[in-house]
Amino acid sequence: MSIRDFAAHLGVSDRMVSKWEAGGGDIHPRPVNQAALDTSLAKAAAEAKARFAVLLRSPVESAPAEHEIVQETAIRHAADGKLMQRVEAGVLLSGADDKPVWLDEYLIDVYPVTNEDYARFLSATSHPAPVHWDGGKVPAGSDNHPVVFVTWHDATAYAAWAGKDLPTGHEWEKAARGPSGRPYPWGDTASPAKCNVRESGPGTTTPVDRYHSGTSPYGVYDLCGNIWEWCRTETEPGRHELKGSAFTSSFTRAAPSAFNDASARMNDDDTGFRCVARQT
Repeated sequence: MSIRDFAAHLGVSDRMVSKWEAGGGDIHPRPVNQAALDTSLAKAAAEAKARFAVLLRSPVESAPAEHEIVQETAIRHAADGKLMQRVEAGVLLSGADDKPVWLDEYLIDVYPVTNEDYARFLSATSHPAPVHWDGGKVPAGSDNHPVVFVTWHDATAYAAWAGKDLPTGHEWEKAARGPSGRPYPWGDTASPAKCNVRESGPGTTTPVDRYHSGTSPYGVYDLCGNIWEWCRTETEPGRHELKGSAFTSSFTRAAPSAFNDASARMNDDDTGFRCVARQT
């Protein structure tokens, strides 16, 4: 269901449902609302109950950064060890006008590059750490958050070390919208609670595997919100495309078809990246 439909199903406001989803385990509904949730779950189909059981597991009980549904089809990259999903060759309906563009097959990271991933890259190279890492160390408690304060050149250096590349804007967009060109990774409904944006998020980055209900048709996470992601596509000399929006951005900027770019030297607290691997 959409946020609005589920709210009507429970008899609460859609704003309250959005608040629940954004708050995660810190939210404790009032008894009358908890009873409505419990009743809805009890009457749900077996498939829905199974999904609920998977999503309810704590990070300690689950394999780190590996959601069970993703693991069924994901491929682990030999160089940096990250999970990747295959995007088949075919047409992308790109941009606001759904212009058809042919793309060859490629693999894309299931999650953005995390602080933990980036730390492994730094330990294997002489590349400088992000400016906010005190003493070159990952900020406490943020191992599974996306790395930020990285320029396009930093992102490209990581990709080269891993034997990968940055996605083109079109590759990134197809991973988000799927072969049918849906407006958002999860479907047609504008649902800020399915991603980390200004209206629904905590005002900072979140773990890259948090927003299960916001995944794309390929099982790829965080293609709306959390961080802006660098792309390979050069928009003009010295500038490159950014995709996805961030925790600092309004949801109105989160559509995967939307355009944004920045200087390759720009680094900020809401900008990171993920990689692709292409067939040779």
